[in-house]
This record gives sequence, C-alpha cells and structure tokens, in this order.
Amino acid sequence: MENSKRTVTCGELTKADVGRKVVLNGWVSRTRDLGALVFIRLRDRYGITQVTVGDKASEQVKKIASSLKSEFCIAVEGIVSPRAEKDINSDMPTGEIEVEANDIEIFTASQELPFSIEEVRQKDGTLVVANEDLRLKYRYLDLRREPMQHNIILRSKVSFATREYLTSKGFLEIETPTFIKSTPEGARDYLVPSRVHPGKFYSLPQSPQLYKQILMVSGFDKYFQIARCYRDEDARGDRQPEFTQIDMEMSFTNRDEVLSTTEGMMGYIFKKTLNYDLPTKFDRISWDDAFDFYGSDKPDLRFDMKLQDAAFMAELSDFNAFKAGAAASDKNIERHKRSGLKALVVKDVADKYSRKHIEQLEAIAKINHAKGLAWMKITQDGKFEGGISKFFAGKEEEICLKLSAQKNDLLLFVSDEKWQTACVALGAVRKQLGKDLNLYNPKDEFHFAWIIDFPYFAWNEEENKWETEHHMFTLPQKKYWDTLESDPGSVKGDLYDLVLNGYELASGSMRINDPALQQRIFKIVGYSEERAQKAFGFLVQAFKFGAPPHGGIAPGLDRLIMLMCHEESIHEVIAFPKNNMAASPMDDSPSAVDEQQLKDLHINCYDVEE
Repeated sequence: MENSKRTVTCGELTKADVGRKVVLNGWVSRTRDLGALVFIRLRDRYGITQVTVGDKASEQVKKIASSLKSEFCIAVEGIVSPRAEKDINSDMPTGEIEVEANDIEIFTASQELPFSIEEVRQKDGTLVVANEDLRLKYRYLDLRREPMQHNIILRSKVSFATREYLTSKGFLEIETPTFIKSTPEGARDYLVPSRVHPGKFYSLPQSPQLYKQILMVSGFDKYFQIARCYRDEDARGDRQPEFTQIDMEMSFTNRDEVLSTTEGMMGYIFKKTLNYDLPTKFDRISWDDAFDFYGSDKPDLRFDMKLQDAAFMAELSDFNAFKAGAAASDKNIERHKRSGLKALVVKDVADKYSRKHIEQLEAIAKINHAKGLAWMKITQDGKFEGGISKFFAGKEEEICLKLSAQKNDLLLFVSDEKWQTACVALGAVRKQLGKDLNLYNPKDEFHFAWIIDFPYFAWNEEENKWETEHHMFTLPQKKYWDTLESDPGSVKGDLYDLVLNGYELASGSMRINDPALQQRIFKIVGYSEERAQKAFGFLVQAFKFGAPPHGGIAPGLDRLIMLMCHEESIHEVIAFPKNNMAASPMDDSPSAVDEQQLKDLHINCYDVEE
C-alpha cells in the first residue's frame, strides 16, 4: 500500500460517502470467509466498519484477507459502497455502507487471545466476562473491549467538563505536591524514602487538604485540581491505593455557596456528557434523619421505604426484646424522641416471602451487629401471623395505623440498646430489599442528596476519648463554640457529604481559620501542643498571618464515573487499576528492586516469616 495512513475512522462513514476512496486503520474484530467473498469487521475506538473483499480485489489482497485473524492490526484502502437494502444494519452508525477493499496491509499479527474481546452473551442475555485477574494481566486487550472504551472515554469527557465549568466560575487549577510531610489523616500513608536525606521519608498525599488551605491563606480564593491521592488501606470495589478526586476550595464563602457550586458543576457534567438533567437543588438531610429514616449516612433515595420509630410497641406487650430498644440512646448523639426500636414496612410481599427469605434478611441484620430480626406478616383478614405475632395479637389495628401498614405487608423490626446500631442493621436490610424487589424508580436514575449537620465529635469507647467525625480542621457550627469543651457530644460540624445512589461521592466542610479555635479542637481530641506542632505546625503557622474564612469539598472522580457507567467497581473506570491485593498483574508491581537501589536509599530488607 502506497500510503497506509488513515483518512477516516471506523465510525464516521455514512451513505453520503458512497463512491469515496478511503483508508481505514484498525483491528480485525472478526472475519467471515465465504470463499468468493470475505467480510471483515474493522474496529477502532470510534466504531466498526464492514470491509468486503470480493471479485474485484487482486489475488494478493484475497490471500491477505483469508489470512486475517482476530486482533490483527491492519490498514485497508477501498471504495465506500452502499449496502443492499436487506443487508443494512440499523444498529451500527456505519450500517448503511461497506468498504470494498482494493488493498490491505498488515501492520502486525496477533497471537491467540487469552480471552474474547468481542461481547459474548449467554442465552439468558448475561454478558460473559473473563476473570478479573486475567483481564488485568492483559489490560491492553481488555481496554479494547467496547464497554471499557466507553467508560474511559466518558471519564475523559467528565474531566474536561469539570475543568470547563470550574474555570468559567473563576476557579484556578493549581497543582500541589505529591511528595509531602507525613501527617495523621486516618489511613496509612505510602512512604517514599529520600536518598538525599538518609533515614527520612516523604509521604504521598491522602488528599491535598493542608495545601489547599494554605492556598486560601495565599490569596487564591478559588482553587481546584483533579488530584491524585494515595491511601495504604485494604482495597475493595470502590477503593484503590491510588485514586482521583475533584479537589475544590473557596475563600470568603459559606456552606450554601459550596453546595450550590457543586450542584451546578454536577448538573453541567451530567448534561454535557450524558445529556441527563439533574435538579438544580439536591435534597438536604440531616445526619440524624439519614440514620433514623434510612439507616445510613449515605442512603439510596431511589426508593422511598423508610425506617419508622416503633417505640410505642414496647408498651403493647411483654416482649422484652423491644423494651431495651425503646429506651436506647447514644452517648455522643442528642436523641430527643428517637429510639433503638425500628420498624420497616415492606409493602405487599407477605405472600411472597418465605421463612427462608426472612432468615436471609436476618443474616444481613446480624452482620451489621443486630441481635436478630423480628418479623410478622399481615394476612388478608388483617391479622398478624408468623414470627412475633403471638405477642401482639389483638393489637393489629393500632400497630397498622401507626406504621401505615396494610394487608399482605411484611413487618420487620430491629431492637437494640444503641439507636445507631438498630438503624444501621435495619438500614442494611432496607438496602437489600431495594435490590431484591427492584424498588428503584426508573425515572430517578441518579439521585443526589446532601447529608448535613454531622456530629462534630464521636466517642471512642476503646480509647475512652473524643475524636473528630471527619478531620480536625473542620469548623464547628458557631452556635456550639461556647460549649465545645463542656458538651462535645451535642456539637454539630459545619460539614457535609454528597451522596449518590447509596454511595458517598464527596466530603467537605467549612474550615477553621482561627489558630485559637484550632488549638481548642486539638486539646479536646487529646493532641498536645507539641504533637500538633510536629504534625501540622506549618498550617497552624500560616493561620497566624491573616487566614480568610474558607471551605471546600472533594468529589471522588473514580466513584462518580463508576456510578455514571452503572458499574459496581471502580476497576471498570480506571485504565490501569490494581487488583484487590493492591497489585498489578500486568506489570507485576509491586516488585523487588536491585540491591544497589536499596543501598542508595540506606534501606535494609529482611524476609518476613508467614
């Protein structure tokens, strides 16, 4: 072939191009050899074009066409021709045409594939996908698959839309260091030894938190960064050792402005990339209500089923398990009228849920620290049956009225001395029911909500001390400043989480900018001045030079793309992720290094007995 450089991609030819001479480059998706006619599906990231090699082609071209196998990388020169009416494929953008090849060049051949790149579906429609470690070992092949191409392309579009929106609002994109001082932030740091400073280490940032606050002190009042972050913690579906967040910070602001800016950004991203309209304002739910109604501070609001307070039932019988829950409270939470006896009404399923189904739900409750899952069904004549029904015989009318329950409903209960334990356990059951019964509203594909008014402090029973619910630089709500030391359990923080479809998507807060207030927080959580100075001295020092009020948020980019793609793991939206053992099968990292490299870094390694 005289010139094998492509003139068009495999996704752009239409009927309007008929008669045009073109050169395509790509990978052979599949071939069909009929002897006198060879069909080749040629693929690149833009789409698929059907190529034909027939009577008009030379013997040499026919020979090459017959030798092609899946994933050969080739160039095709030919003429765009219309397909016969009966052969038009309306599912393909290029389905009205084909390219009659007059020349083919093989760039490179492909070995036999370790797994199929083409989609393979079982009879029930289930997509057959290779084992994940095999996919990660040959990630370059996995990334050729259409679903992976879609996810990575969407990720690029979301990143670009983020930059477009924030830049239009006056934000500056500023990079912060990836070699930083190690500071206590909850998870373990990844450490980088210094050759120049023997025995000393840099840390890879868990977030740019301290640096973005220093940028506010520096006068850059609107900062953002699509930031790489690192945490040495156990991996799971929506976690990775290295991850990416949309990091934002603003000066001279308040909570409402941070929330509205984030809402605007999400609305712009979803419209620009998915043509999906989000509401201009997201729901706002207090932390107390999120647990009380949904059993989680990251509730899935695509279905309504709420937890209900059932404390009144403790007075209706001598069923002792309910009495402790009705009197429950937690040390670090103002409960007021909330109790640890929670009910869930599952509508119109009593005749479908067997004892076995209910036992499966009880197992979920117990995994979440409940002592058990009490239940009873409402029969067609309005009576209770099964489970704990004998304790409440004759009380059907009152209970059904207060719980808004009807015939054929299933009633589920968790009772615990701790309100939050009861909520979390029944909330986990609620989440499973939403999945099992497919309760999601199809018109509510992406449901965002803000969780606000978090407790500022949490009581650590093991260490018998207070610790911050988020981080120590969060601003307590001003109305609690006078009682920080005397009543830590009642303090609410000026912080907020953004949740989407049952996942925490972002955390943020207004920040402390007063050194004296910061010292009070350090003292309450047991940080001595010396320890605080050693860990965070450079930030505290910066605050002594006129720090503005400021606040921010950091949506997780990986998790956002995962949800936009309806995936269940962020592995599916990262080009080169680690597996669940924090390793990369493709390049075999982490790996041992040369002895000389260790010597240069003044490091000795020794074998660890397993």
